[in-house]
Amino acid sequence: MPLAKLAFPDASKAAPPHDHGAMAMGEMEMDAAMIGSDVVAPSRSQELAALLYPPKPRPHKPGRIREYGVAAVDRQIEVAKGVFYSAWTYNGTVPGPVIRATEGDRLRVAFANGGSHPHTIHFHGIHPENMDGVFEIVEPGGTFTYEFEALPYGMHLYHCHSTPLKKHIAKGLYGAFIVDPPKPRPPAQELVMVLNGFDTDGDGENNFYGVNGPAFYYAKHPIRVRRSQTVRIYLANLTEFDPINSFHLHGNFFRYYPTGTGDQFEYTDTVMLCQGQRGIIEIDFAHTGRFMFHAHQSEFTELGWMGFFEVVD
Repeated sequence: MPLAKLAFPDASKAAPPHDHGAMAMGEMEMDAAMIGSDVVAPSRSQELAALLYPPKPRPHKPGRIREYGVAAVDRQIEVAKGVFYSAWTYNGTVPGPVIRATEGDRLRVAFANGGSHPHTIHFHGIHPENMDGVFEIVEPGGTFTYEFEALPYGMHLYHCHSTPLKKHIAKGLYGAFIVDPPKPRPPAQELVMVLNGFDTDGDGENNFYGVNGPAFYYAKHPIRVRRSQTVRIYLANLTEFDPINSFHLHGNFFRYYPTGTGDQFEYTDTVMLCQGQRGIIEIDFAHTGRFMFHAHQSEFTELGWMGFFEVVD
């Protein structure tokens, strides 16, 4: 989206703030086997669907311009059923939009700061120092255009690098950045999963955890996949306040490619990730049915970081 056409998301459409103290944590406890309509989680959202399913990859064409428009905006978001959080967002969602390019593309990201604090975008990858998102602080109402060659191929991420850094990340300013290899990966059912948490009472500890946003969302709305085709997950951890997060899959093993920059993989059912770590998971489901995925930190699971794949033929 060219900068001239960039529009801030309409924060007025967000739900009203919620008194976080009105909901005791005990009210959010769930049986880990719960699935579907009985789960205490937000309703299905097209915004969240757009975060789960990435843009389609494009063939290798060095020098091609890939343009994106990203706006920082303050917004109330629902992080658990009936619980709203005053987030700082990219384009109105936490995480922000999936940015995708092919290695050798010229990436051009027009950034506009519609928030109440100074912000930037720092991309993981290779780029010039004046595109690093550390020194190019964008004040409220200001703009900046990031432009660089997309390198190297792999699963990366982006986030605000204004200080205090932990607050800008904890408030929601992060997203997935995929760079496809010159030789396309084999066809697959592709998903993006960004691990995150929310400190709703401001004590420096997360009260809820999730994937691509709200707690328990993919337990209420299982992800439907086909057993006949590989499932490829672009996975990143942006959880603040906790030194480590994880991804565990029931009933199956998967190939895990750290950072997605090579062909070497680990064959496992669990991966551990520090903040900023990421990689690519490929699953070939052996059976149909419902298979849980969740953090292998039990506390995170019980506070919302869990869901199900609905595997069909």
